[in-house]
Order: sequence, then C-alpha cells, then structure tokens
Amino acid sequence: MAPLSKAGAALTALREDLSGEVFAPEDPGYDEARTLFNAMIDRRPAVIAQCESTADVITAVRFARDLDLNIAVRGGGHSVAGMSLNDGGLVVDLRRMHEVTVHPAAGAAHIEGGATMSHLDRACEPYGLATTGGRASTTGVGGYVLGGGSGWLDRKFGLAVDNLLGVDLVTAEGELVHATSEENPELFWGLHGGGGNFGIATSLTLRLYDLPAMSIALLLYLPERGPEVVRTYRDVIEAAPPEASGAALYMTAPPEEFVPAHLVGRLAAGALLTYAGPEEEMRRLAEPLLAIPHEAEVVTAIPYADLQCMIDDPPGMRNYWSAEYLTGCPDAFVDAFCARGESMPVPTGTQHLVFPQGGAIASGPDEYPVPYRDAPWAVHPFGIWEDAADDERCRQWVKDVRADARPWSTGAVYLNFTGDEGPQRLVAGLGDENMQRLGALKRRYDPDNIFRFNHNIRPA
Repeated sequence: MAPLSKAGAALTALREDLSGEVFAPEDPGYDEARTLFNAMIDRRPAVIAQCESTADVITAVRFARDLDLNIAVRGGGHSVAGMSLNDGGLVVDLRRMHEVTVHPAAGAAHIEGGATMSHLDRACEPYGLATTGGRASTTGVGGYVLGGGSGWLDRKFGLAVDNLLGVDLVTAEGELVHATSEENPELFWGLHGGGGNFGIATSLTLRLYDLPAMSIALLLYLPERGPEVVRTYRDVIEAAPPEASGAALYMTAPPEEFVPAHLVGRLAAGALLTYAGPEEEMRRLAEPLLAIPHEAEVVTAIPYADLQCMIDDPPGMRNYWSAEYLTGCPDAFVDAFCARGESMPVPTGTQHLVFPQGGAIASGPDEYPVPYRDAPWAVHPFGIWEDAADDERCRQWVKDVRADARPWSTGAVYLNFTGDEGPQRLVAGLGDENMQRLGALKRRYDPDNIFRFNHNIRPA
C-alpha cells in the first residue's frame, strides 16, 4: 500500500481525470455505490471508480497499480459470491457504460461492459433479434457471458459464450487489447469460461439470431403432485425440439394475480415450459403438463425481453446458490429431487430447479473451457431469503441438494451458479485439462493476480 500522502494525491488526480464519479469511504453516496444484489455481502473498498468510458477504465487500473491496490470489477453486480466488491481495494464500476448497438445486417450486437441483460434484450427487440441471455434481466452481460452463459435460449442458440465474436479488454497493465478468433486467439479461448481473470471487458460483440416469437406455459401445482410433474416435464422436454426449454421446480407461490389465495405463501411444485416459437406449437407440447390437475397457469405468447423480466430476483435479499450437472434425470433422481423440494425453506424466495441442456449446448464447440456442456440436465438450488436468522438453514438446504444429486453428477459445474466452493470446484468448472493452459494465460496477462476477485485462476 502506498504512503498516505501519495495515496491522497493519487485520489485527487483520479477525481480530476475520471469522467465518471469517484467514491471514497467518507464521501456521500459511498454506501449506495457499494451495495450489491446479494445482501450477505458487506465489504468496504478503498475507492469506487464509476467509469464512463474505456479511457476511464484504463485510468482507474493505472491508479490501482500505482498504489498497489487489488481490483474488483462490477458489471451488473449480480455475482452471488459478491465478486464485484472487495475490502480495501479499488472497484471498477462499469454500470455507466451500458450502451448496446445492434447491427441487424451483420446479426451482431456491440455491448458495453456495464450493460445488463435488459439493456441487451430491449435493444434487440425492435429488430426481432435475440441471443442466449441470463434468466434475469438484471444480470450483467459481461460476467454472464465470460463465465459461460446459460439461459432459456441455450438449447436453440447455444451457450452465450458460443456466440461471443469479440472482446475489448483492459489488461492489468492498463493496456487495451482486442480478442477474437483471429486476433489474440489464445486470450479469446480463455475468455470462453475464464471470466474476469485476464482483464476488464469494456465491450463485447455477440452473435444475434432471428426470434420472431416466444411463448411460455407456467403451471403451479400442489406439492404432492411434484413427482408426477417433474417426470412429465422431463418426458416432454426429452421428446421436444431445441426450441423448448424451461425448468421443473419447487417454489413459494407468489402473491400474483394468477395465483389463488389458498396457495400464496405456500410450497408449490411448478413447471415452466419456454418455447422459442409460436404459442400454438408450445400449447401442443404443454398438453401433458396441462392435463395434470393444477392450481394456477399462465399460458401465453410473450416478448422475449418481457420473459426475461418475469422472474427477476429481488435485490437486497440474502443469496446462496449452487448447482450439479447430471448424467440424466432418471426416476430415482426425480424422487430425490422432489423429497428435497418438500423440505425447501418456505416462505422465502428460494427456488429448487432442474432444467434441461442438450440441443445446441451439446453440439456446440468443444474446444472451450466449459466442461458442463455434455450434461443433459442440471439441478440448481437457488437460495434466496430475507432474515439473517435463516442463513444456516438455507445454506444447509442448498448443500443438501448437492449431496442428493451426487450419484448422478458429471462432476462439472457452471461457475456463475456458485460462490467460492474451493479449488476443486474451480477445476470442475473449467476442466482439469484446461487449467495449465489457463494458468499460462493468466501469467501472461495478469502475473501479479491483480484480478483475483473472481473464480480465480492463479498464474501458472
């Protein structure tokens, strides 16, 4: 850490040089600037730099290097592990950099590093275009894509990272580099799953697809129907085209207009069938689910951008998530999944999901460090609650879901769904055979491990 006199002079210079705002702990607005999606995270960075341009990001990185500060990067701030924040370091906050430029003739979008899925989806909507995005509109595009990118459209269009065409990256030395399949191809390879380990993505270019119609069936059932619902959903999906996705789940029934009063606040089983196509085709697929007696339903065409907003996770809640990727979804797994669903913490925002992969995920490029690609199913315990007194039971429930699923686990995992679960889970998320290559790439672009607030790859 630099002497106080040097630090004070450097901070003054940063305030003068940055187009955006700079917050230190004594500044009004500091606490708001450090607030994250996950209310369990309470860290106090030395400086928060809210950047408005790539030049600002370069200035901020060089400021941090001059003072020997570690750097955390905030895009959407949606990281469940709170990786967008640190103690005593610099936070490079990209949220002011959220412009999305759609190039319909090229079938691509240029996206600034602080954009959320909502920024991307709304920009694409007028052109009838879309690409695989996160399952919530508040998710930051940069961290989501560079971590792999799973969503409602992945069976049709592939993982988000499969649609990555280019990245502008500010390195640990404060230099701007461009990575594509032809320019800095090794770096481009590492950005397919390696997250923020190699620098700060100030912009990304993603491939877009025509999406003229989107439709859904969301059905809620009494929890005792759960095993029948999950088996039926599995059978529907396994016979369906890649346009179909969604999840079977347990949840606390929300106080929405379509939910009857007797179910609100109680445990419910559910099925969400998403379909990248017209409502009439989706309805035919959904017939077996509709035939099961249910308490509530929403069966409709819906703009994709609206679907993305439909189940946004509320900010300010306490969060703990994890996942296991599965060799299949046999009846024995369904029984274990549903038994654990019956013990889900209620009433909370927690959700207990099993969702399909396959389709374009499985047939996508196999050279990138995304080892969960081949799993046909995944289970995702998604713990969300409000009261700190529930921390222990909610976290334990998530761990119990993982333990239940281990007999069917492939051993791989999508790291965006997890916090820091130890070095072996990092290997599980990137692939044992990729770690040495990723470590060499880290040594080249960040030998001092300045960018360590992530699923961290150490320099080899």
